[in-house]
Amino acid sequence: MSTHNDALPVARPADGSPLEVFRVFLKLGLTSFGGPIAHLGYFRDELVVRRKWIDEAGYADLVALCQFLPGPASSQVGFSLGVLRGNGLVGGLAAWCAFTLPSALMLFAFALGAAAIVVFVGGSFGQIGAIALGAAAGLYFCRADAPALAGRLGFPVSRRAGAIALVLFAAFFLIPPLLANATGHQGIALFDAFYRTGALVFGGGHVVLPLLQAEVVAPGWVTNETFLAGYGLTQAVPGPLFTFAAYLGTVLTPAPNGWAGAVIALVAIFLSGLLLVYGMLPFWDGLRTRPAMQAAMRGTNAAVVGILGAALYSPVWTSAVLSPRDFALALTAFLLLTVWKAPPWIIVLLLAAASVSLAAPGA
Repeated sequence: MSTHNDALPVARPADGSPLEVFRVFLKLGLTSFGGPIAHLGYFRDELVVRRKWIDEAGYADLVALCQFLPGPASSQVGFSLGVLRGNGLVGGLAAWCAFTLPSALMLFAFALGAAAIVVFVGGSFGQIGAIALGAAAGLYFCRADAPALAGRLGFPVSRRAGAIALVLFAAFFLIPPLLANATGHQGIALFDAFYRTGALVFGGGHVVLPLLQAEVVAPGWVTNETFLAGYGLTQAVPGPLFTFAAYLGTVLTPAPNGWAGAVIALVAIFLSGLLLVYGMLPFWDGLRTRPAMQAAMRGTNAAVVGILGAALYSPVWTSAVLSPRDFALALTAFLLLTVWKAPPWIIVLLLAAASVSLAAPGA
């Protein structure tokens, strides 16, 4: 005898391949300028509306899951869509590599250019508290207006595989700091700093900046000027903002740095979020139908908006908008993006050219 859930359509597309996933996400990785919210819009246009890899309701639920978990939200959504379309973990890794590598490689190259010039020319607990408070407020205020859910999300991930991923997430969170303290090994300390940062960031994107600043600037691994220069470069390349880690790993003062530091930092900052979302996928279909979970997610999403707003002010606004000219450029970019709907990559090029022109002698 079939249950009501058995009669519902499964929100999975026709099977694709990891190669298809890699090709589609490589295009996104080369053209997706902006922060995580912009990336989610690109994913929706390309994968929900155009390619129909997943329906609107399923995509909304997946975004809610990734906003609910710590880590880089847009990269977690992309990874999950890769798992869905590419028949498992290989598809997820194909999506992550294709979306991440373009900006990571560009930032790695930018960092080596910065090092050459130097040679030759010579908070995290506040974010967790905000998320917890948002979830609690959602449970109290948002229980009455939970929408009816249609269909099921059938991710090809077993509960055993999910449990293993969650155990690995906890192990990588707890063991490296103990090893780093016991051995003083800089490579382990580097992995721990970036893994912990990725594990404690909710919403991804610009929210990671204050945490990264505390991890690499406070101990003297990177100067604040180098940090802000790298952030500016990150804004000028497509892809997830978490690839900023590749730049920081390259320019660190203590070894490992260079390409080894870039790889350690890049893998560490993404690993926690990917382990978490992979671990939650097999359990999510049961959790998302519960009214309490839906209410908590709505409160969490509201809290993430507040966290992003705080990150927009500090360090983004406080370090980038220092004069009336800077404010005028920022306002122009906002109008181009929201009113005239200009493509983000065109806005980046226009404002970069304007900044160079205004900074020229006699301007």
